[in-house]
Parts: sequence; C-alpha cells; structure tokens
Amino acid sequence: MTQPARGYSYGAWHGGPDPLAPPVDLRQALEEIGREVMEGNSPQSALRELLRRGLSGTQGLDEMTRRLWQRRRQLQRRHRLDGTLQEVRRLLDRALRSERETLARDPSEDARFRELRLSAVPEDTGRAVRDLADYDWRSSDAREDYAEIQRLLGQEMLEQRFRGIKQALQQTTPEDVERIHRMIDDLNDLLASHARGDPDTPQKFERFMQQHGQFFPENPRNVDELIDLLAARSAAAQRLMNSLSPEQQAELAQLAQQAFGDPRLADALARLDAQLRALRPGEDWFGSERFRGDQPMGLGEATALLEEMGQIDQLAEQLSQAYPGARLEDIDLDALANQLGEQAKVDMQRLMELERELTRSGLLERAPDGGLRLTPRALRQLGSTVLRGLIDQLRTRRGDRESARAGAAGELTGATRPWEFGDSEPWDVPRTVRNAVLRRAAARGGPLLEVVDVEVAETEQRAQAAVALCVDISWSMVQDGRWVPMKRTALALHHLISTRYRHDALQLITFGRYAAPVDIQELIGLEGVWEQGTNLHHALVLAGRHLRRYPTAQPVVLVVTDGEPTAHLEPDAEAYFSYPPLPETLAKTLAEVDALTRMGASITVFMLGEDPRLKRFVDIVARRSGGRVVAPTEDGLGAAVIADYLRSRRSRR
Repeated sequence: MTQPARGYSYGAWHGGPDPLAPPVDLRQALEEIGREVMEGNSPQSALRELLRRGLSGTQGLDEMTRRLWQRRRQLQRRHRLDGTLQEVRRLLDRALRSERETLARDPSEDARFRELRLSAVPEDTGRAVRDLADYDWRSSDAREDYAEIQRLLGQEMLEQRFRGIKQALQQTTPEDVERIHRMIDDLNDLLASHARGDPDTPQKFERFMQQHGQFFPENPRNVDELIDLLAARSAAAQRLMNSLSPEQQAELAQLAQQAFGDPRLADALARLDAQLRALRPGEDWFGSERFRGDQPMGLGEATALLEEMGQIDQLAEQLSQAYPGARLEDIDLDALANQLGEQAKVDMQRLMELERELTRSGLLERAPDGGLRLTPRALRQLGSTVLRGLIDQLRTRRGDRESARAGAAGELTGATRPWEFGDSEPWDVPRTVRNAVLRRAAARGGPLLEVVDVEVAETEQRAQAAVALCVDISWSMVQDGRWVPMKRTALALHHLISTRYRHDALQLITFGRYAAPVDIQELIGLEGVWEQGTNLHHALVLAGRHLRRYPTAQPVVLVVTDGEPTAHLEPDAEAYFSYPPLPETLAKTLAEVDALTRMGASITVFMLGEDPRLKRFVDIVARRSGGRVVAPTEDGLGAAVIADYLRSRRSRR
C-alpha cells in the first residue's frame, strides 16, 4: 500500500531566535574577554563589559539601555497629563452655556434666581463641579453634559486602577456602578485577609476571581500576582498625582468625589491604594515625571503611560546588571520586546546563550573565590590567536613563511595538522583518508582526494632549551601602554613552546620591586600596581635558578623592560630601591649577567622606550654577555620576541 505524499508549507518563523542563525562566535567573545583581562580586569568584569558592548550583529546591554532612555524621553516630549481636567472643563463650560441660554429665554423669577446661582459658581473646575452636584438643571443638554462629567470621572478613576475596566463595562448603568462597588469592596476584604494571614485566603481568592475575573484580563494565578498587578498600577496613579501642579491635584481631589455622582467610589479606591502601599512598599509611590508635550491624556491613559515608564525604568535597572547577584536571566524578555521590538529580545537571548556557552564549552570556570577565571583551554585558544597574529607580522615584515611549525627532522609528536604549501613532514594516511570520506559523504560526491583532506604528522626537534622570559611589571609599563603588549608576548611564547617545542622548558618571571616566577594564568590576570622599583637583579637570580635545573639544555634568557635597574636584593632578601640607581644596584645586576654568561646563556634584552640611561645599561649587558639588544615598538614587541626565540632555535640546529 503506497503512502500518500506529504504536503509541506513554509512561512515566517515566529518562535524566537532564528533556528538557522549561526551560533554565537565564541572565538570573538574569548578574544574580547582576553583583551580586557590582559588590561588588568577580572574575567568576570571582562564578560560583563563584553555583554554591555555586544558582538558583531548583536546589540549589547548599553545599546538597549540607550534605546530605552530615548523612548522614555520621546514619551515625555509627546504627552501632557491634564487631559481629563481639560475635558471636564470643556464639558462644564458647555453645560453652563446651555443652561444660561435656556434660562435667558425664561422670564420667571426662578430663572433669575438660577442665573444668580450660576454666576456664583467658583472658577476652580473641581470646586465648580462639586458646587453643582445638587443643582437641578433646566437644560436637558446641560444635564447630560454634567452627567457625562460624572461618568467620565468614574471611568477614568477606575481605568487608573484596573486595566480591563473598559472591556468589562461597555455601558455604565446604575447596575454596573453597583457591580463595581461590590468588586472593590470584595477586593479590599481579600487584601485585608491576605495582610492578616488568614488561612482561607487562597479559597477567598478563587471565589473572588470566579465572581469578578472579567475585570482582570491578566488572569493572576494567586493573591500575590493580583497584588503585584494592582500595586504597579496604583503606584503609577500616585506618580501621576505627584506630577501635577498643586492646583491640579486639588482640582482632582474635588472631582474624585463626583465620580458616578457617588463619593463611595473615591473612598473605596483610597482604601485600596492604602492597602496596596502597605503590601508593596517597594513600588515607586513618591516619584514624579515632567511632561512637556502637547498631546493631552486622560487619567487612565496617563496612568498607563506612567506604568509603561515604570516598566522602562525597571528594564533599565535589569540591563545595568549593577545590583548584587545580577544575572541576565533577571531581564524580562517580554517587556524588552514590548519596548524595543522582537529583535531586541532575540539579541538578548543570544547574549544569554553566549554567557552559558562560555561556561559550558570550558572557556570560563568558577574560581575558588566564586568569581570567573579563564580555563587552560581558553588560554590555549587565546595563545593560538595571539601567536598567529605575531607570525603574520613576521611574515609581512620579512616575507618568511611561518617558521613556528614543528621541525621536519625530529620525532613524531602524535599530533597532526592540515598540510600547507612547503611542508615536508610525512602524511598521516588514516586521518587523510578519513577527511576525504567525510567530505565526500557531506557533499554526496566529488573527487576522491583534495588538498584540504591532507594532514601531516607533526615532528619536533630534540634540541632542548631552558628559556627564562623576564618581564618588567613596574608602573611605567602600565602608564606608558606597554602592559598588554607584554602580556600578549608572554602568552604567545608560552603557547608556541607548549604546543610546538614541548621539550623546551619555559619559566615566566615578573619583576618590579621584587621578582617572582608565575604561571601564564597568573601573568594574564595580573593587575598593575603602583610600586617603585625595577629589580632586574632578582629576576636574573631566578632565571639562573631555572637554567640550573636543566644543565644539559641550551640556556636562553629574554628580558623585556622599559627602565634601568633601580632595585636589588640585599643579603637578608629585602629589596633596596634608589633612583637614580646606586652603583651597588648596577654592580649586583651585572654580576648576575656575568654568572648567566658563564653558564653559556644567550641574553637578549628587548628595550622599550627611549630612556638614554637604559640604552647605556643594555649596551653594557650586550657587550658583557655577547647577547643582543632589540628596540621594538610596543606593537612589534611580540613579533620581536618570537623571532628571537626562533632564531636561537635555528642556531642550535
């Protein structure tokens, strides 16, 4: 039996992030984080900075925050809050005009008495409406206009507190008004029960929603959700009152008593507001806004606008991530899409995915102190990127092809890599065949073998070296912009030796007032410290100690510094600092240079800056040790160190 052919239809994707969109670029993210870390920031703050800036094609938290504030300013410039007062004034003036026209046509004494009564009506809108509450209108049009004022006030006051009131009340009949009174009374009783902690409050909530659920289209699931909804709206209504002038506030207080012609509504709403303020004191009950637009809004519209602006403020705080325990998961994605559009929601989801993937992929991990730190895998990736950039510099500068590959005449390392033009290493046949099979399967055909399939077996030379890289961490390195180039240089050399020349033993040594051996993770995360002293003497002592651990290896010492020695170690291991440097400091430093020279060490000094005293000193070091002095720029430091290390390896061949 043949199966019927299936039909398919295609349409726009509406389910969140594009399922065909490329994954987040972890390499770019890691490079951004690595740059921040090398500048002295913690990985945690570096990740936070990356999320603020965003990635290519993905807006960051700062851009979203800027757009939120821009939208907020637009709302303030477009609207004004006194629309209800203006409408009440318009209806009142029309009612008075109609009534006076009707009375003018009546010659009776009663008509004259009424005209006197109307002439005494206060100018203030609120007091005038209240003063006319018991007036018996002769004009039917005037009577209808005054009744419209009472209906308008009631509807606006209800819309301030209940979002779904317009849908629930198509007509405002006396029966509707009574139904509203019952709902507000029941609501006040429910909130009072909740405040007391009555055990039957959940049951009361269920009964309340069954009777009055049409007033709450948000469909809250429990009392707390109901309170949250009402408190946000009530606080916005209070901020609206705070934003009006004292005269306008007084007018609205007078007008509130005439809502639906029944002062009970104002009293019930005042009780509701008081309970909500007690239950949710954290809402913004005291704020105010300044609106400068020309589009008047009614109380309900204005309250909704202030509620929206409160949502903007809350979103801005979430995007700032400046509060304790802040997480991207705190950000309300639906509110973000409501304010900035669906693309902002998609970008935020990508940022969340980026944060998760950096941890899940093993590039970031939790340190013992609870913060984040770069993993060894992340450092390897950063080192690979930095080294590749430096090799490109060398290739551009000298026209050489990459010389940082493993040697051709050595032992197999067990590793392989894609073949490049000029490679003479043996092919790794199993991996080459595997690559060809996978490529043909993915492409469903094609040539049996292509160049991209070929992998070669890496070899490494057995000539071992003991390498000490001594880097200056005095404050001048930070101050003069040499901090990051120094770290990039150390990272690149560490990656080169640990991946291509594994039989070479590298020791990283930092020196400021004191010197210390460090691992690459410590050096990358090192922060600049204001501390006087360039203790090259101590660094060379530690370098000699490292070289002596490998007596059969070729000794190599690389020194990166921007200042002459200004400190040395005393016999009690305390550092002594003096500027200008003492003859004793220079003598002790040169004595260590001589000791390293007797060990056969090749000493290269990479001199940064134009200090004439440093120039004279490094010239002395070069003459006494038979070494070299290289004066690279900050940008060329890494390439210079890598080139010198590779040169020393070629000389050992």
